[in-house]
Amino acid sequence: MALNIISNYAANVAHRNLSASDEMATRSLSKLSSGTRVVSARDDAASMAIGARLNATTQALKTASVNVGQANSMLQIADGGMATIDDVLVRMKTLAVQASSGNLSDTERGFLNDEFVQLRDEIDRIASSTNFNGIQLLGDGGDVAINLTPATSNEALTPAFGFDRFAITDNNYWAQDAAEDGVDDNGLEVRIGRMADGQVIMTVLAAIDGSIDRTQSIDVTDFAATGGSQAIDPGKNAILNFDELGLSIQINTNFSDTVDYVAVSAANNFGFGSTNTDFMGTGVDTSAGQFFFMEEDEGQQLSDTIEFQVGGGNTANDRLSINLSAVDSAVLGSSGLGQESLEDLGANAISTAAGAQNAVEVVTRAIDDLQRARAAVGTSQNRLDFAAQNLASTQENTESARSTLLDLDVAAEMTAFTSKQILVQSGVAMLAQANQMPQNLLRLLQG
Repeated sequence: MALNIISNYAANVAHRNLSASDEMATRSLSKLSSGTRVVSARDDAASMAIGARLNATTQALKTASVNVGQANSMLQIADGGMATIDDVLVRMKTLAVQASSGNLSDTERGFLNDEFVQLRDEIDRIASSTNFNGIQLLGDGGDVAINLTPATSNEALTPAFGFDRFAITDNNYWAQDAAEDGVDDNGLEVRIGRMADGQVIMTVLAAIDGSIDRTQSIDVTDFAATGGSQAIDPGKNAILNFDELGLSIQINTNFSDTVDYVAVSAANNFGFGSTNTDFMGTGVDTSAGQFFFMEEDEGQQLSDTIEFQVGGGNTANDRLSINLSAVDSAVLGSSGLGQESLEDLGANAISTAAGAQNAVEVVTRAIDDLQRARAAVGTSQNRLDFAAQNLASTQENTESARSTLLDLDVAAEMTAFTSKQILVQSGVAMLAQANQMPQNLLRLLQG
């Protein structure tokens, strides 16, 4: 090969090989630092594509495992509520059996009946309040609020006339909407009137689906501002509890003035609501009564079926449906066609021997109904356990397949990186030697 100054072929060759060695060393370094065999698609496009799908599947399976755990937790809460209801039913059966005996008087049965009815209400409360993250598990339990805008044009249910605040104490009652046409037709009406004997009675009427469903009256005579033993002092408050309606009303000192005004009216006259058109000379119209709407949160109704995502896909096999059964007093005991439920026993369920004997049968059926619902929950829990085991196994195998495709064999790559480092060092040395070769020409010029 001719010697020349302009071109240095040896240096060019050394530089090209050095660049290639440096690029390979850089790629090897990126693999070692990332821990993956496929850093970019250029390394292995097919493995990267398959590995990406496997990675997505693995992450989805991990989330599905969390879903299964949450589902099991939810069902455990439902089972806990049912266990408590079972204890209540056992006590109710004990009371019914005791009240069936002829050695008790009606008075004693009345005491037993009071507890029996209270325990039945407790079943409804437990069924209504048992939920998981707002999802009802044992019965309906919609939140109910009062729309403070009167249904009519009158505005008498205000602090000016003694009414500070209305509060719902029984969501389960006010949430019902048999017509399933919304809840704007659920509400209450307030009337205050003077009886023939001079008593002042406050009556609240509850309407469900636009029809009067229940009423409850309280003697408020003692709240009168004039001579009333329970007259409310300025700045003070009192609570009127209408338990049968699931309602409480906070009243202020102006309520005493309202009672005072009604107390001097004509006998059998409702001075507040239903008859008078001008209350206390203020021009407030109360002739149509004071009717207020209720607003329900429809999101807290018991669903027949809840679907849990227990897979990483979008097929029916990736979802698990669990059926939930109501276990409130309206359902328990009615397992057979035309049979009475606990609710059908009424307010005097065990006040008589015959009623108590009938209640024994109803409560026995209620216990059977509860056990069927509880067994269904247990079955679903066992199924979820197997689903969790399958998810764990699938996740493990999928992760192994992804690892085979994408994870780096560190030992092998470290060996390759060491070889590339040696090549880089050798290339640098040879490039330096190649750059020294033109120096030989200077000797010819010096001669």
